[in-house]
Amino acid sequence: MELRKYLLPGLISVTLLSGCSLFSGEEDVVKMAPLPKVENQFTPQTAWSTSVGDGVGDFYSNLHPAWQDGTVYAADRFGVVKALDASNGKEKWKVNLSEKTGFFSKNISALLSGGVTATSDRIYIGSERGQVFALNNNDGSIAWQTKVAGEALSRPVVSDGLVLVHTSNGMLQGLDQSTGAIKWSVNLDMPALSLRGESAPTVAFGGAIVGGDNGRVSAVIMNQGQLIWQQRISQPSGATEIDRLSDVDTTPVVVNGVIYALAYNGNLTALELRSGQILWKREIGGVKDMVVDAGRIYLVDQDDRVIALNADGGVAIWRQSDLLHRNLTSPALFNGYLVVGDSEGYVHWINTQDGRFVAQQKLDSDGFQTDPVVAGDKLLIQAKGGEVYAITR
Repeated sequence: MELRKYLLPGLISVTLLSGCSLFSGEEDVVKMAPLPKVENQFTPQTAWSTSVGDGVGDFYSNLHPAWQDGTVYAADRFGVVKALDASNGKEKWKVNLSEKTGFFSKNISALLSGGVTATSDRIYIGSERGQVFALNNNDGSIAWQTKVAGEALSRPVVSDGLVLVHTSNGMLQGLDQSTGAIKWSVNLDMPALSLRGESAPTVAFGGAIVGGDNGRVSAVIMNQGQLIWQQRISQPSGATEIDRLSDVDTTPVVVNGVIYALAYNGNLTALELRSGQILWKREIGGVKDMVVDAGRIYLVDQDDRVIALNADGGVAIWRQSDLLHRNLTSPALFNGYLVVGDSEGYVHWINTQDGRFVAQQKLDSDGFQTDPVVAGDKLLIQAKGGEVYAITR
């Protein structure tokens, strides 16, 4: 059974099996924190905005833009992919990856889901239909298309001639970057109940580091597809199915030979890169990707607290709790500030030193769900309705 993240603030939509009960009583209802009042210390500007199809609607999706060599690449769930000039947002090319049928020429949605990944010559994107596409940067034409083991919910990761894809059924697969041929597959195991979402792997020293729905972090040798170690950072516990969720859906971060990984209902854990040995852990859970910079870890926990911790030991430096249950995006570090979006379409700017708000802006009525992306002197963020915004300080 999959537990699907829904987009209404503070709620989770689930697919229930016969006899399975996840929620009961009023104690399970959570309320979104009211919008905090912020006196802007500066006014963020929208350099440009443009629509990319119909967005993702009320579906969970990890679609977010990518930036490479002055071009922004973005997609919607249906299958529209666009290349935009990063300086002004003007369209360079547009393709549609939806499938055509012979019945009244109706198109079937491509169900794009894994965030766009860009390299110098191609972009890569996955789908809920288990398809991974490689598109040529110059015109969007399909270089190759490969069927993988399951839904590709996280972004593809490109390194050492391979495209790494983590699928919804717990498989990590390595595809040939030139042809799309599957070179190897590693089964990371799947529990009976998991969050809808997968960890994108991180590459370091010839290995792929990836979180799993079983509460473990795994290291795989990339050129062989061989599992070299696994370490559990979250142990299922609690009285209800939701309490026992232990997914590691965040992307591990590797800095100076240390892996930082975050589990839902689990721990923020620091691991030794080569052995997987636990260096330290803290009782903090979440599903949003972290930022590690200048000896600090910045993260959003499962209740939407924004937290800064010391990377050497995990001691909390500050907590910002005025955005509880506003369904925040992952944080981005931009122009010296921490930036998060929320499900009501606000973008919040936070002082990295003390966690105080320094600016706030309302951008989009559809709200935000996926990661802001730093693109040189601009910050890109894609709304659920498909609008892409480029923000400057």
